[in-house]
Amino acid sequence: MGTPVQQLFDLSGQVALVTGGSRGLGLQMAESLGEAGAKIMLSSRKAGDLQEAAAHLAERGITVDWIAADAADPAQVTKVVEATMQKYGRIDILVNNAGATWGAPAEDYPLEAWDKVMNLNIRSLFLYAQAVGKASMIPNKHGRIINVASIAGLSGSIDVKFIAYGTSKGAVVNFTRTLAGEWGAHGITVNAVAPGFFPSKMTQGVLKQYGAENLAKSAPLKRLGDDDDLKGAVLLFASAAGKHITGQILAVDGGVSAVHGG
Repeated sequence: MGTPVQQLFDLSGQVALVTGGSRGLGLQMAESLGEAGAKIMLSSRKAGDLQEAAAHLAERGITVDWIAADAADPAQVTKVVEATMQKYGRIDILVNNAGATWGAPAEDYPLEAWDKVMNLNIRSLFLYAQAVGKASMIPNKHGRIINVASIAGLSGSIDVKFIAYGTSKGAVVNFTRTLAGEWGAHGITVNAVAPGFFPSKMTQGVLKQYGAENLAKSAPLKRLGDDDDLKGAVLLFASAAGKHITGQILAVDGGVSAVHGG
């Protein structure tokens, strides 16, 4: 009756491309997919960070390579996808994690900052999905796309001044649903994780402003996310265990969105 559960989560022989994969949540998700058997291609802007991340994964017995690139630049996205195809011959899993934020009141928000955040947080997802879809997933009639949204894309905010970030993550939510509808016929699932507060370089400003303990208290589970909390979600969406799940947004936030809107 059915497939053994360990086999459902086994990614042996598959290839995962993880953007923004050199640290934080991206590296955590790459680690999860690699430990499940996938070969990993990491990409972010800084070669030094990528070297460290690749060494970390290699120490855990994971097959890994990396290429530095700006995820908002179409030519560089093409370069990353072509290099991955040349190295591994296929891309089964795409984790769209590259992102940025910028804090300022909406009335004073610089247009340059708006464009930077929107280009990296949503335009890059389209660029990578389109490139990977054409190169591998559509021809192979198989693919798993996992976009990184945020609970900031599920509701507005009273205090935190991040108009572009919240807008971009809301766009990620509906990009995920829309692409899932269009590409389901190709055997491609498209889902998103929506993290709450995890300690990271991106969230350090908010954590400092509001206090990590105070933010933890606002969550039903009374804690922030840690180095393991995205691993199960991304593996579910990437593996055969999630083959009948598409167009879904999974909040991994300690319950914050359940009680504070979203």
